[in-house]
Amino acid sequence: MRTNRWYLGIAAVLLLALGTVACGGDDGDDAGGSEESGAEYATIRVPEDHETIQEAVDAASPGDLVLISPGVYHEAVEVTVENLTIRGTDRNEVILDGEFELENGIRALKVDGVAVENLTTRNYTHNGVFWNGVDGYRGSYLTAYRNGDYGIYAFDSVNGQIDNSYASGSPDAGFYIGQCYPCNAVIDNVVSEYNGLGYSGTNSGGELYIVNSTFRYNRAGIVPNSGSYELCYPERETTIVGNLVHSNNQADTPAIDVALLAMGNGILVAGGVNNEIERNRIWDHERTGIGLVPFPEEEDASDVPPPPEDDRRPCSEAREDELPDPETIPSLVLWDPRGNVVRDNVIEGSGLADLAVGTLGEDPAALANCFAGNTLTSTAPTDLEQLAPCDGEGSGDWSAGALDLVSLIASERPPAGDYKTQPVPEDQPNMPDATTAPPRPATDVPPRVDLDAITVPEKPEDA
Repeated sequence: MRTNRWYLGIAAVLLLALGTVACGGDDGDDAGGSEESGAEYATIRVPEDHETIQEAVDAASPGDLVLISPGVYHEAVEVTVENLTIRGTDRNEVILDGEFELENGIRALKVDGVAVENLTTRNYTHNGVFWNGVDGYRGSYLTAYRNGDYGIYAFDSVNGQIDNSYASGSPDAGFYIGQCYPCNAVIDNVVSEYNGLGYSGTNSGGELYIVNSTFRYNRAGIVPNSGSYELCYPERETTIVGNLVHSNNQADTPAIDVALLAMGNGILVAGGVNNEIERNRIWDHERTGIGLVPFPEEEDASDVPPPPEDDRRPCSEAREDELPDPETIPSLVLWDPRGNVVRDNVIEGSGLADLAVGTLGEDPAALANCFAGNTLTSTAPTDLEQLAPCDGEGSGDWSAGALDLVSLIASERPPAGDYKTQPVPEDQPNMPDATTAPPRPATDVPPRVDLDAITVPEKPEDA
């Protein structure tokens, strides 16, 4: 699992509307079926049928719906039933509260197909909602705030969807997908603010899409990253399109070490490979709007970066590899960013550079990152789109205007704030038809993303 050793929507609403039919019988019936699938299921109500969410989950069968009425539930729910849907009737009034004592609000450990919808998790020492080692997961219309590690968290899991959700006040990341390739997952129409990192994804990628979302007021915005402290390295092939990323300089958020170091960057690719970053609107960052930088692992690295010919090797194979003899691993292992495509973004108001590439010894021209069609005023090195165009040969001086990464890494950053005292969010939009929609387990996820239909989002009027 990740540790602090690291130093450095709308589519979902339409799917729900098109795929939703009312349960059979009266609203109080305990069984129903989907007209589309014909499957039968039970609706288990909390607290009407069972006093606690855990009791309702334990009583459920695959395909059932656990429907939770408004209230504050001091529980840490362990899901052991596959293809279960857990749903609140009111997102803002169905609240799981860990009281800063319980670890996870809802955890699905090696249980496939679990969907969690329309509720709030807060004040947990670890995570709000957590899927670990699963095939099929979905989180829709969730609010997660003031949780001690992550807000909404998928680890070592594939075939997932996180949509129409909000996360704030976590020291690591509001949203996280890690240790999977190909992940086959979508994050769509989410808001992440007041976290250490808005999004973090260690060693994840492959059909992984972050689209149509807002990342603001975090220490850093979107941070895909590589490192040998988790399996399936490197991070690769994450597609980041159509997002609003701004003002990620927030000095009073909680923060792990990497969030302290990454502060002041909009999209920061730390040792990531072959990512596509397109048509995002990015502004107001004290360091870079989009930065591609190496991630240095010192002393405790478990391995060195695999060769480029292994870039498409699936996690299912790589996880079986034996680690090398620790004596053969250098004291400093660098994960360089390479093969990333950055085009057609609109970037402004960056303190150091709107676009930047930094290295620690590697020839930046050899990393094969490319840049084209971006609207901006500054780059580091100077004239980055001429140095590394996406079409044709580059030319120019890579040393002119280069980032001084050594100084940036060494610079002091504001200390971490306390996650327990972060702001309480405003009420968030409810899932349509939460009380009448049938269960929709995570067996048909993620939806296809029409990237061609996504344009650069407009800047909000109040920005």
